[in-house]
Amino acid sequence: MNGLWQTIMDNVLFVAEFVGTIVAMFLIAYFIEKYSQARRNVKEKIFTTRAITMIGMFSALAFILFLIEFPLPFAPAFYQVDFSEIPVLIGTFAFGPVAGVMIEFCKILLKLLIKGTGTAFVGELANFAVGCALLLPASLVYERKKCKKNAILGLVAGSATMTIFAVFFNALYLLPTFSVMYGWPMDTLIAMGTKVNEKITDMTSFVVLAVGPLNIFKSVLVSIITMLIYKPLSVVIKGGNK
Repeated sequence: MNGLWQTIMDNVLFVAEFVGTIVAMFLIAYFIEKYSQARRNVKEKIFTTRAITMIGMFSALAFILFLIEFPLPFAPAFYQVDFSEIPVLIGTFAFGPVAGVMIEFCKILLKLLIKGTGTAFVGELANFAVGCALLLPASLVYERKKCKKNAILGLVAGSATMTIFAVFFNALYLLPTFSVMYGWPMDTLIAMGTKVNEKITDMTSFVVLAVGPLNIFKSVLVSIITMLIYKPLSVVIKGGNK
């Protein structure tokens, strides 16, 4: 904990930006949920007892999956893929976007409290923000009418949004921030991309040829697995209410 607190003190401005991102994602999720309820002319509690229990369970599962990372051959080694968005998406479809963002947040919080950060919070911010870029559009579509067709359309929309967001977020914010915080020139980061793909020669080719494909791979695979397991699990998760 002392090491984590020291890292926070050393990166106060970035941590403040991280907190601002978390608040923004919760607000977007809240408005999506309230808009969807108004459109369907229903009033439902966002946090029921069952929802809170399941959020805790899915957060723990997401945290475990978050620790199992592996690189891809077309991206530099500091980019790792994990499948922690699977329980996040299942929780989102079952209990709404606010629950999904809460699971995403708790996953990151557990990781920071138990393992700390090896990237001065940059990696954690990236995982949280990009994960929300997947779940929020998916939930916006699915909440209109909860059916298989909308689940598929939502995941397609979420995957596209996640990939586009990740490309621009990395180019405009994450990579420059990582460069400043670690004292690595951008040329060094780009050279790491060139090492795995000689066509990567600048920031644009880096995010298009490394960041983009990585997020396409992850979002598509996570979406397929979610679609395969959500329906069989939904009755148990929601206590018999589909």
